[in-house]
Amino acid sequence: MIPRRLIKNAGLRMLPFSDAVSEQLPLNQLLRLSLFQISVGMASVMLLGTLNRVMIVELGVMAWIVAVMIAIPVLVAPFRALLGFRSDTHRSAIGWKRIPYLWFGSLWQFGGLAIMPMGLLVLSGDQVAGPEWAGEVGAALAFLLTGLGMHMTQTAGLALAADRASEETRPQVVALLYVMFLVGMGLSAVLIGTLLRDFSALRLVQVVQGAAVVTIVLNLIALWKQEKVAPMTKAERAAPRPLFRDAWRDLTEGSEAGRLLVVVFLGTLAFNMQDVLLEPYGGEILGLSVSATTLLTAMWAVGALLGFGLAARWLKAGIQPHRMAARGILFGLMAFCAVIFAAPTGSTLLFFSGAFGIGLGGGLFAVSTLTAAMAIETRGMAGKGLALGAWGAAQATAAGLSIFIGGALRDVINAAAVDGRLGEALQSASTGYSVVYHIEIGLLFATLVALGPLVRVRALSEPVSRPMGLADFPT
Repeated sequence: MIPRRLIKNAGLRMLPFSDAVSEQLPLNQLLRLSLFQISVGMASVMLLGTLNRVMIVELGVMAWIVAVMIAIPVLVAPFRALLGFRSDTHRSAIGWKRIPYLWFGSLWQFGGLAIMPMGLLVLSGDQVAGPEWAGEVGAALAFLLTGLGMHMTQTAGLALAADRASEETRPQVVALLYVMFLVGMGLSAVLIGTLLRDFSALRLVQVVQGAAVVTIVLNLIALWKQEKVAPMTKAERAAPRPLFRDAWRDLTEGSEAGRLLVVVFLGTLAFNMQDVLLEPYGGEILGLSVSATTLLTAMWAVGALLGFGLAARWLKAGIQPHRMAARGILFGLMAFCAVIFAAPTGSTLLFFSGAFGIGLGGGLFAVSTLTAAMAIETRGMAGKGLALGAWGAAQATAAGLSIFIGGALRDVINAAAVDGRLGEALQSASTGYSVVYHIEIGLLFATLVALGPLVRVRALSEPVSRPMGLADFPT
């Protein structure tokens, strides 16, 4: 007979991301901790997708007001660095640092979603009492609370994962958290879309407030018993805290952190400018149906997951995260070229290949830079929370700005091109799209330039003797 322990160990080794487990972070605690990414993914879908469409189509809110509301969470993204620093230096009687920020972030995310449907209904004009500005203020407050809660929850959660993971398993933990974020986005997009198919005001309240309840339940399960109780003395709690500006100076001076943040900002800006343009490009320029352009999101997701698989193999082969980020940028360059040439050739195959390549390159770039941020050797007053908060601030701010810049450039340039102000050769509806994609290619080259010194420094440093494997993502 085969020993029971042998069967159990073999089963654990076959699980996805089983090598992310360490003595400090067992499998059950790792899987519970990753649930906060599902709640953040669900909130992201609500803010950037579902509620965007509901406000414009079903509720008849003006598009510029919707744009302002969606921009509010982006405006608070730079505060992630401060939130991470505060969790590094937090002092409590029982010694917790990350759990209080994870908990209050969950509460704010819950509160924002709880009041959001009421604020949106008042914003749409369904109001019988109160001042006329109540709808704008209520909706803005809901988006602010939800966005701030998302940023705080994700920053504290990533910092807690970095604290608990060993150096050998940290890259695997990064990949698992990213996959859970995609899972949260995918599942919630399907579920929320199905529930809101027969739209009504009551159904909107039920779905959004139901998402609030799911958020607090998932995050409560995620944070339960994840940080050890280490009581602090009264003198330790009363000691003066370090200043944020001093910690920021320690992080950015004499280390690779400052350049890495520039790389993250430029690369995210390059990969995300097409977010609001890819499907309209397929429908307007290539004449694809709505169902066909909807498949682009699936192609992007498959490409991103393949990027995780490639990261697994390359990290196991000892390749540094900065080199992996450079490879992601190269994939992105080829992908944007394919999208550009899809219009003059009328090739649907090139277009879908480009969408797949954008997901592949973007996913590989994001995982690589987050792995590099977790591996930064902090010194002085800087801690892991500050490093990860700075990464999140650069990434989220660039993502929000890129969407606005991409859409605005396309509108302005297309208006001039169609009117003939750019010449007969450029008098086409594809001109605006093409200019944005060319700008993204230029930004990717700029990202490679900024990344070069990091790769060179790593190449000249001592080789890493320990294994750096990610768990292979199942195909």
